[in-house]
Amino acid sequence: MTRKVSVAEAKGKLPSIIHDVERGSTVEITRHGKSVAVMVPTGDYERLREKGKGFWNDLVKVRRIIASEGIIVEDSDFGDLRDSAGGRSFEWAE
Repeated sequence: MTRKVSVAEAKGKLPSIIHDVERGSTVEITRHGKSVAVMVPTGDYERLREKGKGFWNDLVKVRRIIASEGIIVEDSDFGDLRDSAGGRSFEWAE
């Protein structure tokens, strides 16, 4: 559930707003009707921070594992992975 409160209202009701956020609500804080901040539960914030980093974090982990096991990966190991054939043929529909 998202609710909107003005900055002035947030000043006077901060403890209540924090309790709502702790219970899972999202609160949008506005100034002159425009959104300036959003309060979200900590778990949601952590997921948002990590979103998009997953691949790179996982890649770093894999590289560490490979290095720790003494495996050497060279560019030539990837040379034959892609099929050099021209791909599928198709006919244009008219």
